[in-house]
Amino acid sequence: MSNSACAFRVAPALAIALGLLLFGSGPVPAAAATNTHTVNIDGTRFDPETITVKAGDTIVWVNKDPFPHTATSQAGGFDSKEIPAGKSWRFKTTKAGVFAYTCTFHPTMKATLKVE
Repeated sequence: MSNSACAFRVAPALAIALGLLLFGSGPVPAAAATNTHTVNIDGTRFDPETITVKAGDTIVWVNKDPFPHTATSQAGGFDSKEIPAGKSWRFKTTKAGVFAYTCTFHPTMKATLKVE
């Protein structure tokens, strides 16, 4: 068999292999959807007081009060530090669990973040 005949037999096999590498052998699974959730801080309370989200979701605390607050996990999982009046703070969840949190400036402000 000549070199050119051999090349014609190998070329289709290489093209198929390259196609599988580049385009896969089936559909690519979609990335898990993540969501953004809002907790309003208003009237010296967190609203909602309990929020349930999925791991990977983002929570945004929006301070609608005329003075600063924090969103501070009692177990140390997250701490916004000071959220000034009219500002917000974002936190992306990474692990499942139930996390009680409070405002360090106003300890009577309590809420719960549940991550599934």
